[in-house]
Amino acid sequence: NLHSGLYGGSAMNAVHVLNHLLEQVKPGPDGRVRPELREGLREPTQEELDAWSKLPPGGAVITDEGGTPVWGGSGDEYYIQNWADASLDIHGIAGGDAAQVRTIIPVTANAKFSIRLAPDQHARSIADTLIELLEAAVPEGAEVNINVHSMTDPAMFDPDSSAMNIAKDAFAKACGTRPVLTRIGGTLPILVALAERKIPTIVSGFALAEDAIHAPNESFWLKGLELGEKTARELFAGLANLSRG
Repeated sequence: NLHSGLYGGSAMNAVHVLNHLLEQVKPGPDGRVRPELREGLREPTQEELDAWSKLPPGGAVITDEGGTPVWGGSGDEYYIQNWADASLDIHGIAGGDAAQVRTIIPVTANAKFSIRLAPDQHARSIADTLIELLEAAVPEGAEVNINVHSMTDPAMFDPDSSAMNIAKDAFAKACGTRPVLTRIGGTLPILVALAERKIPTIVSGFALAEDAIHAPNESFWLKGLELGEKTARELFAGLANLSRG
């Protein structure tokens, strides 16, 4: 690391370079990624939009968990943006020294980020586009290494399949309320393999927002275990009848 008092403005600053690269791919003020990274996504059906409109307001979903909307319209677009659109989030940045009083010019910096894909997008294609955008922005003299840790395509299943309808009935019988089908972001490569083989797949659960998934205080309410058992019983009974048919 060099002394900024002696070399500032003349020597390349790794944090500045990293910030410049991230500016090329990070979301805009409305939280949406650039068009190249949204290529190929499937728009939600009217039936899905009608179902999502019955859910709690998106703004409340964000703020009730301590989040801050990206912009004024984030609440209105919450379900569409989270379930039917791509997103990019930077998970961490490291470089230099922000704790001590040392006026240095960092020579190394790194960042970690991920992209959540939407149905019909292709991970390899989006990754290639992302790398091209980053490499095109590398300033002369800078050395940049881009590592792709993992990737998987999104999966989508027919909401009107026989298995899915049986699942809806099972939830209704066990919980007293017919469920709303939703989409979700997560890294589950097995779903892609099942979708490619046209195997109807049901992904469900009884976690609540206050269960704080992935947080240090993650929990699970006991009532959820009871409802899960009742629903599984109804689901397996229904699927057994389907297999005999």
